[in-house]
Amino acid sequence: MGEKEEKSPDGVRYFKLSEIEEQNTFKSTWIIIHNKVYDVTKFLEEHPGGEEVLREQAGGDATESFEDVGHSTDAREMAQDMIIGELHPDDRDKLAKPVESLVTTLHEEPSWWSNWVIPALTAAIITLVYRMCTQDSE
Repeated sequence: MGEKEEKSPDGVRYFKLSEIEEQNTFKSTWIIIHNKVYDVTKFLEEHPGGEEVLREQAGGDATESFEDVGHSTDAREMAQDMIIGELHPDDRDKLAKPVESLVTTLHEEPSWWSNWVIPALTAAIITLVYRMCTQDSE
């Protein structure tokens, strides 16, 4: 933690992303969820999903994984006790998800359609051609 600790006027402690990334050891395990920094070191063995799940996210942004699991209200309340600060505002854009993910999702719908309809039509045409060829030879 060679970097200067920064606090906001309201007393929130800020951590640089590089500082959080260093906290990926057995002695110290930090994760980021919704730009808040959590020290989950003492919780590793108690985590219902296993400590491996937390270790995979250590030193980085676990927001998506945390939300995908659908943690209970109790779990969210427990997590509040582990907050040690927030990700520095200057580093938050480094965690931002690309905007194109929404566009990609919108373009997947025609892809699904073409992945089923085109092969089905191709199979139907081949079957018809095959039947027409075999009927002529009889």
